[in-house]
Amino acid sequence: MKHFLRNKSALTGFALVSILILVAIFADQLAPHDPYYMDIWESYRHPEGLSGEYILGTDDMGRDLLSRIIVGSRVSLFVAAVATGVSLVLGIILGAIAGYAGGYVDVVIMRLMDLILAFPSILLAIAIVASLGPGVVNAMMAIAIVRIPAMVRVTRSMVLGLKEEEFVLAAEALGFSDARILFRHIMINCFAPILVVASLNMGTAITVEATLSFLGLGAQPPVISWGRMLALGRDSIRTAPYITLFPGLAIVFTVLGFNLLGDGLRDLSDPQLRNR
Repeated sequence: MKHFLRNKSALTGFALVSILILVAIFADQLAPHDPYYMDIWESYRHPEGLSGEYILGTDDMGRDLLSRIIVGSRVSLFVAAVATGVSLVLGIILGAIAGYAGGYVDVVIMRLMDLILAFPSILLAIAIVASLGPGVVNAMMAIAIVRIPAMVRVTRSMVLGLKEEEFVLAAEALGFSDARILFRHIMINCFAPILVVASLNMGTAITVEATLSFLGLGAQPPVISWGRMLALGRDSIRTAPYITLFPGLAIVFTVLGFNLLGDGLRDLSDPQLRNR
């Protein structure tokens, strides 16, 4: 905790992520207006600041932008958390098995990961969602699939380095099962780097989800998503740029928060960087 409080990157990222989580949890209470209510007479209201009724203005349908951004944080956070969680679990299992078993098992798993990495991640995600159909669930599946190889590679490299350590050899000499050695002795020492990769994957997942929603492959109406808000505001970007500016800033600060948190955790997990 002492090193964490001294790390400005980790503190800044933790603050931004905490704000996002609190906003998502209490979105209904924080939203000043009904995010779904349309009033055509109030369309294209410019931002009025804290002293006005519409702090960030309204969109082409007269809906309050601030309320929609607040409620839209739930979709971005939910998609990123589920997709990262799925890729985390599958990546840890596959990477641990590949690194510990070796041989043909390692070759098959890693060649499959190389095959996935051969495609640009965003194009692969678009192809998966296009084949399964647009929607939040399919977007989560696509994001999870494209992020699995990174987790597999990190886990495998850590297992390869740890399985020759003396405490692993001692566990083998005592007759412990492979499953116990792998998940109770080796994987517990892989927690720090895996946590760093998971936090960085959260930011990537939010960006990919916004991209899919912008292209019409992610969240579908009436679900509110930051990427969907960007898509709806692109036709009026010259006359009312704030409609796309504020959702874009929400994405930027959210991804920045997760990236700063990941960088801070990386520094804390490395004794040489932690004591700088």
